[in-house]
Amino acid sequence: MGFKCGIVGLPNVGKSTLFNALTKTAAAQAANYPFCTIEPNTGEVAVPDPRMRKLADVAKSKELIPTRISFVDIAGLVRGASKGEGLGNQFLANIREVDAIVHVLRCFEDSDITHVEGRINPVADAETIETELMLADLESLERRTEQTRKRATSKDKESMAMLPIMEASLKLLQDGKPVRTLLSKLDAEETRILKGLNLLTSHPVLYVCNVAEGDAVTGNEHTAAVAAMAKEQNSEVVIISAAIEAEVAQLPDEEATEFLSALGLDEAGLDRLIRAGYKLLHLITYFTVGPKETRAWTIETGTKAPQAAGVIHSDFERGFIRANTIAYDDYIAYNGEVGAKEAGKARDEGKEYVVQDGDVIHFRFNT
Repeated sequence: MGFKCGIVGLPNVGKSTLFNALTKTAAAQAANYPFCTIEPNTGEVAVPDPRMRKLADVAKSKELIPTRISFVDIAGLVRGASKGEGLGNQFLANIREVDAIVHVLRCFEDSDITHVEGRINPVADAETIETELMLADLESLERRTEQTRKRATSKDKESMAMLPIMEASLKLLQDGKPVRTLLSKLDAEETRILKGLNLLTSHPVLYVCNVAEGDAVTGNEHTAAVAAMAKEQNSEVVIISAAIEAEVAQLPDEEATEFLSALGLDEAGLDRLIRAGYKLLHLITYFTVGPKETRAWTIETGTKAPQAAGVIHSDFERGFIRANTIAYDDYIAYNGEVGAKEAGKARDEGKEYVVQDGDVIHFRFNT
């Protein structure tokens, strides 16, 4: 399990340039006119994790298999998209299938690149997109709530469970608030119901401030405004120069590191974006390590051992016996499994064990 991010934004904010850089492909045509992305483009990239190389070196693994993240480049939305303006509702449907929305905002000045609204104001741009998503949700949910209300009156159990969540969501949208603000007030079952509604504004949002090369390290007044907005929403913000990322994507790893260092950057924007995405979605990584391969697996924070095993194969969860577990730091410090066991740092964990980020695990199960 990695995660799937839908990249959205107004036309000409750098969405497709960023997508091309992140996936190191030219699948999405980057051009200076609206709607150059005619179909949603999907690309997968490996999630960078320096811990993998260290684990593989200790275990002398022949292969490294990182977890992966999918990016979906969705055509530029415009004001009125929920009513069919621009490329309309067909693209709103693509957003429903993602885990998080990566909202690219233009935070650079360039007279050669037109802005569809005729001004540079990333907070207003964010509000434009959010409004279109809320209007689309409102139209969809009003119709569905009425149908559910009728079924609930007939004592349909599923409808009776869904109705309070739908009505609470509808009230938020009518008040001009995204549905994701409801998530913190729901229990696990209510959260499952809400996610099942596939509402556009129920997805967490990661704001990407696309800046000029000179602002990639410190940001600017536009990124500061976005950061203040994101703080109010409990969202994440990443400052990226799509132009820099496009150049980095063409360089070998060593040259890319030198190039970034010369610009005062410690790492590529992809690394920062993925880390922010993991934080936003409450994701962590555990590892399986051996001579054949070192492999990363992504799970949600709070996942117990049997369910973590199920990410590898459903049989592992069904027949779970125990999880032989070594913390990452202990695995490295004691030079692998044998050393960790001799130092008393290897543990047999049961069904109630909550897997921690960086755990090296070998699952025991019945077939």
